Amino acid sequence: MTATDSFIRQGRKFDQVLAGAREVFVSLGYERASVDEIARIAGVSKATLYSYFPDKRHLFTEVYRTEILRLADEAVELSSCDIPPERVLHEAAQRFVAFFTSEFALAMYRICVTESTRFPEIGQLFYETGPELGRARLGAYFRAAQAQGQLQIEDFDLAADQFFQLCQTTIGDRMRCAVQLEFSEAEKARVVDGAVAMFLARYGARG
Repeated sequence: MTATDSFIRQGRKFDQVLAGAREVFVSLGYERASVDEIARIAGVSKATLYSYFPDKRHLFTEVYRTEILRLADEAVELSSCDIPPERVLHEAAQRFVAFFTSEFALAMYRICVTESTRFPEIGQLFYETGPELGRARLGAYFRAAQAQGQLQIEDFDLAADQFFQLCQTTIGDRMRCAVQLEFSEAEKARVVDGAVAMFLARYGARG
């Protein structure tokens, strides 16, 4: 991407397009979301929308990528070795659970499952900007914390994947199967506390 491209993609109309697309994808799904409707909700012309994105697939992947990068950047803010791992992981788990239980996350997951067979690049992007990005960001914190003697981990990628899965315990399956779509603060806290306790029982520094 050139410097000019970067400048253009940071403008107000670009943000409007992303916000409009986010709203339409969440409410209508991928198949029913039309470029006309996205442009209407975003308050821009179709020509403006196409100047940023050549097609709907590119727009969808950018909406998801932007959201995950925001979540990852917020998690990185917590990744200080001056803070006890229990506190860092607790805060990170709360943010992960808040994301997993959001309408946006559920909508993106369903779109990915539905459309990845026809458009493999959607599934690839979903994985790269979701689990793969999270693994890298969380793994970097784990390495730094271990260097400070705060954790004991042999396989950083595996540990990161395990922590993400622990944060989805009970909640993830119930949401994806539409058994339960809303969770109380107590239910979320139960998952968060359990995830942190189990993770530190396995990887916390001994002695």
